[in-house]
Amino acid sequence: MTALTQFQRLEATGVWRPNPSERLRDVIVSFGDATLILRDPRSEEPLSHWSLPAVTRLNPGQMPAIFAPGAAEQDEVVEIGDTLMVDAIERVHSAIAASRPHPGRLRGVLLWSLIGAVVLAGAVWLPGAVIAHAARIAPSAQRTAVGLSILADMRQTTGAPCDRPSGAAVLDRLSARLLGPEGRIVVLPATMRGARALPGRIIAIGDDMIAGEPGPQVAAGHVLAADLVAAEGDPLRKVLDEAGLRAAMSMLTSGELPARAIAGQGTALLLRPAPRPNEDALLDRLREAGVPSEPYARSLDPSGETVLTLIEADPFRANPPPEPLMSDGEWVQLQQICSR
Repeated sequence: MTALTQFQRLEATGVWRPNPSERLRDVIVSFGDATLILRDPRSEEPLSHWSLPAVTRLNPGQMPAIFAPGAAEQDEVVEIGDTLMVDAIERVHSAIAASRPHPGRLRGVLLWSLIGAVVLAGAVWLPGAVIAHAARIAPSAQRTAVGLSILADMRQTTGAPCDRPSGAAVLDRLSARLLGPEGRIVVLPATMRGARALPGRIIAIGDDMIAGEPGPQVAAGHVLAADLVAAEGDPLRKVLDEAGLRAAMSMLTSGELPARAIAGQGTALLLRPAPRPNEDALLDRLREAGVPSEPYARSLDPSGETVLTLIEADPFRANPPPEPLMSDGEWVQLQQICSR
């Protein structure tokens, strides 16, 4: 073999360790017939023969180079600092490996063809599967972090969330009643014509749901509607669908969604009409929360023509809810939440 013949007379010093329990010892490294020979520098007696095709470099790209006679878990190693010898070993090793017969080449071609088909199918299936998995396993803290990032993007269009202390306290109590301890309602100083559900069970509404209304029923209806929409289709999954596979992979590996993947999503959410949930499910939810459905329905269509079911099936059409959402004084405080 040309490569082996070229380096047949090449020798270099090295440091050899037969096994971890023995001390390092100096050796002369040279080439044999498809072997690497390690000899005692004084007696010239061969100490070890390594098969060149099996030689493995344990620290590629680093010097001095460390080689083993086989797999990386081998105890026997030799350390060589001579760059010419290191280069020669790798060149001869590559030349011998390339010259060896490759049985089953057709089988390999068929195998790679099959792998290619699987990869192609995976390219279609994998992104959706990864995104769905990332959304499914995300803990509540991670969901909330994404929701707050979307909210921060929304505020670039609407302004900062309203937080006048007296109104914020009332809003917190309303959130607890409608959404439980896990939920949070945020009021933005903008006309939103409905509520938007964000990851982390954050529901954003505009002050148009509060400022010009006679009571909290309209806002409450929209909050419950948005929460139902979120239950029907995970808001985090929608964010990840927009962000793409790379962002989903980043969230899986680092626990965070890149800021660039979220940029613009909040504004886009504001521009889309607020989605509406299943009416039967909404009526059940309104009944449980003690919220009449007609105020919500009339806010969607004042004429009532397209929301007739919600009006006629109002669970509190004949009798008011047993417990009001808040007192008149609290409602006045909530209406002033965006005041400075």
